[in-house]
Amino acid sequence: MNDNNEQIKKDLEETSSKEKMLKGSAWMTAGSIFSRILGAIYIIPWATWFGVNYLQANALFTKGYTVYALFLMLSTAGIPSAVGKQVAHYNSLNEYGIGRRLFKRSLGVMMFLGIISAMILWFIAPLISQGDAAVIPVYRSLAVTLLLIPVMSLTRGFFQGYFDMAPFAISQLVEQVARIVYMLAATYLITQVLHGSYQSAVVQSTFAAFIGAVGGLLVLLWHYWRKRPTMNYLLAHSNNKLEVSDKRLIKEILYQSIPFIIIGSTTTLYNLFDQFSFPTIMSFVTDYSTKEINALYALFAGNANKLIMITISVAAAMADTAIPLLSQAVTKNDNEEVSAALLDSVELFFFVMLPCSFGMAAVSRPLYVLFYPYDYTGIFVLAFSSYIALALGLFMVLAALLQGIYENTIAIKFAIIGMIVKVIIQFPLTAFLHVYGPLAATGIGMTVSNVLIFRYLYFKYNLNINKLQKNTNMMMLFSLFMFIVVLVISFALGKVTNTYSKFQSTIVLIIGAGIGGYIYAFLSLKARLADDILGARANFLRRILRIK
Repeated sequence: MNDNNEQIKKDLEETSSKEKMLKGSAWMTAGSIFSRILGAIYIIPWATWFGVNYLQANALFTKGYTVYALFLMLSTAGIPSAVGKQVAHYNSLNEYGIGRRLFKRSLGVMMFLGIISAMILWFIAPLISQGDAAVIPVYRSLAVTLLLIPVMSLTRGFFQGYFDMAPFAISQLVEQVARIVYMLAATYLITQVLHGSYQSAVVQSTFAAFIGAVGGLLVLLWHYWRKRPTMNYLLAHSNNKLEVSDKRLIKEILYQSIPFIIIGSTTTLYNLFDQFSFPTIMSFVTDYSTKEINALYALFAGNANKLIMITISVAAAMADTAIPLLSQAVTKNDNEEVSAALLDSVELFFFVMLPCSFGMAAVSRPLYVLFYPYDYTGIFVLAFSSYIALALGLFMVLAALLQGIYENTIAIKFAIIGMIVKVIIQFPLTAFLHVYGPLAATGIGMTVSNVLIFRYLYFKYNLNINKLQKNTNMMMLFSLFMFIVVLVISFALGKVTNTYSKFQSTIVLIIGAGIGGYIYAFLSLKARLADDILGARANFLRRILRIK
């Protein structure tokens, strides 16, 4: 037992906040990226099996998931992120017992919210169907998933409070794998073997979320059981001096969860507003049929959104890592560490997201053709969406930073201002730009919020942004150079390959992405930019790529 305790003590040796952030971001980024990639790859066979009904099926699928995403946020009520934040707060005070008790008390609340949310979505499905009977069973197939997701999310938040992102990332990956396996198996059986309707296949595809939730929850329970010795060690060596009642714990969590609900729902509300406003605006300003409007909606809200979420998931992962670290720094009243963590988070975001966004735009043609049937408009929508992803991702990070330093009211205020801007300009932009209008309105609304948030952080914490400006300028320069090279390569290869072929598009994509990634890595390592961002890990990459 003593040997085990000594090993646990050694494993718990304190590391710097930046190292914790990088390690946590590595786990969260890897988990999110692989999960999102899997969530995109399944589209290739899924779209093929639906055939000519694919865009209509994808529009139905997207409508269901957009509403479900809002209910998902309401059913968790921001509590998992709030629990992660508060657990980190109490752990930093060496009061691990309070954090453990907080987790257990929150379980009952989450179960209750899950049941209530599932019942509400099930019964109001006909009322929010917009007259489309096919979407009702889709909503109800997703409603049952709400019974499990709150508990799963809470457990992830608990591990997040310990800066242990591995269970979060692994469970996320298993959840996605289980979901996709069931989805593809059910879709193949219904469309190819039984020759059933595409509506029935979509219902089973959305019910797959429940299967995925079961898999993710089982992984988290296994990790909890495996890590009990470490948690018990920390519990045994806690100060146990702070007395906090159960009532106060629940009150704290509910208070902290409100901003997470509003901030976390922001992108969902943007998407939901697009879902209900786009058909109305397009019907008013054009003579397009309902089928044509649904097809356009599927292009930007379904097809493009699924792919840009791969890059946006990187930002979401960074945001999840930053919150408990900042909460810990604020608890210690270490303003210098708070300022450093704020700048490190923004810098890391740009280091990853700039090349991702520009790179995706450069290979938009082969990337789109790989996942979907060739569509000229769809390719340009994907390229445009890649740039919008920058604004979306930055908002996730900046809003998370505000929450991490307990500036919840400011986070809500600036999120609402951005949403108001989106609502005001949605009609004129959609009337003028059609399918690009909602995307442009989202980008502008998010940018307004981003500018206001960063301006507030700059003046509030007297941020020294000289290094950030210098490094961001280098990142932009390297990303633009990479973008031009990859765009030329993609264009040239497009002239000698079949642009409709998925196989040949894959070859073009691999070549373009590979060269682009190497160019950015080479320039970043050669200029020692990566050393400022990644620290010692840059030397590891330098050895692998053989760059001096």
